[in-house]
Amino acid sequence: MQGTVDGFSYGLVTPLVAYLMACLGGALGLRCTTRSMLVTRSWRPGWLALGSAAIGSGIWTMHFIAMMGFSVQETPINYDMLMTFASLGVAIVMVGVGIFIVGYRGASGTALFTGGTITGLGVASMHYLGMAGMRLNGKLEYNTFTVAASVVIAVAAAIAALWAAGQVRGFLWSVGASLVMGLAVSGMHYTGMAALSVHLHGATSAPSGDSPASLLAPLMIGPLAFLLLAGVVVMFDPLMVMGKPDWSAAEQKPGIPAHTVHHTGRGHVPGPRSRHHDDSRTPQNW
Repeated sequence: MQGTVDGFSYGLVTPLVAYLMACLGGALGLRCTTRSMLVTRSWRPGWLALGSAAIGSGIWTMHFIAMMGFSVQETPINYDMLMTFASLGVAIVMVGVGIFIVGYRGASGTALFTGGTITGLGVASMHYLGMAGMRLNGKLEYNTFTVAASVVIAVAAAIAALWAAGQVRGFLWSVGASLVMGLAVSGMHYTGMAALSVHLHGATSAPSGDSPASLLAPLMIGPLAFLLLAGVVVMFDPLMVMGKPDWSAAEQKPGIPAHTVHHTGRGHVPGPRSRHHDDSRTPQNW
């Protein structure tokens, strides 16, 4: 017997809130990735790690906010705590691998494709691992073609977002990229949900696991608090908001000359460097 699946039990509330969470995590993560490309290598791992955790937490929170609006009319739905935690870990780790590749190799060519693919697969893995943590009186079945489409959407979205992070064109550019990324992640989620059907069992007993209200709401406090903290870090970093590189750090490196200003007007008086150059051609003893 097929169950009656409803992904919008609360109307548009859960999709909209989920989308905003995906955008928030994406915006913070992309800004951190952008910042990592503008600093010295000693600071780069910290920014990339913060960006990975922000994106991973954002898409994980988005997924389970959306899942709070998911129901099967004929059976209650519970969640396994271990699988739920595992899906968050997978999201952060796999997104981190992709972001570190782009952060160190650049957002172009093979590095962008490899990093974006791993990041996209991390998003998809988080989604389907989170779905595997569902406990209900039935069996989850998926349409293979629709699942493949959801994975392609996740990979394409990740590649596009990491490319945008590598452009370093300022705060508004990253905000626009995060809106697109949030839309793509939400699209991947609901495409994956469209692939789902539930084959009910004959049992009527309550499924194992914890109810959504007792598990998901407390679990989301941690990622939400982290996103708030990451947002504070972004807000209080002026170079981050303006998208300007840390030139002072670069100019203090050995072997990198300071910037010079060249004047070409008629009234220019040669400075000490010019006179020294002319004197070098004059005999020392007359």
